[in-house]
Amino acid sequence: MENFDFDSGFWMTFGAIFVLLILSGFFSGSETALTAASRSKLQAQADKGSLGAARALKVTNDNERLIGSVLLGNNLVNILATSLITALFTQMVGENGIVLATLVMTFLVLVFAEVLPKTYAITNAESAAIRVSRPISLVVFIFAPVVSFVRLLVRGVLWVFGVATDPDTNILAVREEIAGALTLGHQEGLVEKEDRDRILGALDLSERTVEEIMLHRSGIEMIDVSLPAEEILSQCLESAHTRLPLYRGNPENIVGVIHAKDLARAMVKLTRDSAARSEDLAKFQVLDVAMEPYFVPETTPLDDQMRQFLKRHTHFALVVDEYGALQGLITLEDILEEIVGEITDEFDTSDQGVTAAQDGHVVVDGSMTIRDLNRAQDWSLPDEEANTLAGLVIHEAQMIPAEGQVFVFHGFRFEVAARKENRITQLKIYKL
Repeated sequence: MENFDFDSGFWMTFGAIFVLLILSGFFSGSETALTAASRSKLQAQADKGSLGAARALKVTNDNERLIGSVLLGNNLVNILATSLITALFTQMVGENGIVLATLVMTFLVLVFAEVLPKTYAITNAESAAIRVSRPISLVVFIFAPVVSFVRLLVRGVLWVFGVATDPDTNILAVREEIAGALTLGHQEGLVEKEDRDRILGALDLSERTVEEIMLHRSGIEMIDVSLPAEEILSQCLESAHTRLPLYRGNPENIVGVIHAKDLARAMVKLTRDSAARSEDLAKFQVLDVAMEPYFVPETTPLDDQMRQFLKRHTHFALVVDEYGALQGLITLEDILEEIVGEITDEFDTSDQGVTAAQDGHVVVDGSMTIRDLNRAQDWSLPDEEANTLAGLVIHEAQMIPAEGQVFVFHGFRFEVAARKENRITQLKIYKL
């Protein structure tokens, strides 16, 4: 140390290390700013004419190339700075300089090239992203060939070990990011439960099928088309539904769908002349005013079915399986309820299938869907293997349980409160 000469070479090396540390901090901060910045906020600023925001959006479109270029630049400057400071300290104190250089460089990189710039970038993500977008765009352009080669090399190595990479993974993760943000926001009290449920319900439409929310065929109210016109009118007026399927002979043989308003309008027109009333009623054919039945496959995604409803200007469809057998029916209201929750009118009952007891358990209909109970109670019962609560109990029990049987699974206690034939009609559920 005594013979070491602090000449111009020393100060040039010291200056180079200082510059390399600044570059390292720049790369670290840029990576954090560009990945943490809200794309929606950047888009809003870009729409107002901010060129920096538009440039930041463009550079973050290919996250893989962006991160690859930043990591490449960051590693280059860090390794070069470490090599220079090691050589410098070795000249100053001999072999002990390696240990000293490691300690000093670790401290400098940790504080000034990692924690400090990343803290600033997280605190001012959008503004920092706009500032660094121009130089980072240049870095990405310069390092593009090297990054492309590294990307191919990495995928090739992963392929050798049987790991397949999906280039669209970042696109698929958008839904999970939104869902996670909503869940965290709700837990922190920033997002109301109803708002969370509505947004998640809209996001889930593409993941769920008609089969999951349809009214099962056992609960469909139908009319035999061979009945006298007056009896058909009476059934329509007594029903709480405005559209009813018409069948001939067998309930599986749906031949039309009658709208109560169309039927009432036709009957009023027909009976306006009381003299011809009896003869005209005998000749009246309800199929003349009925609509053609609209059939949809049970595997249709809900978002596709909603678009079809809007396109066809109809709100009612009959659901069939792959063999063409009737499985149930679905309406536009059913799909909208998956987003906004239960929709009731003057003909609906206020009972939504959940009755809370003082001891903490709830009494529910066996036909209630698991999703509806989860939304009502803010629970997380799994719905991968069954759509209804009765179906979940049967799946877990691997049998059709008798009345009074009790099962415990998924952190809940299920008691079969009522059963009719082979159907579980009522359940008592306790959260353990």
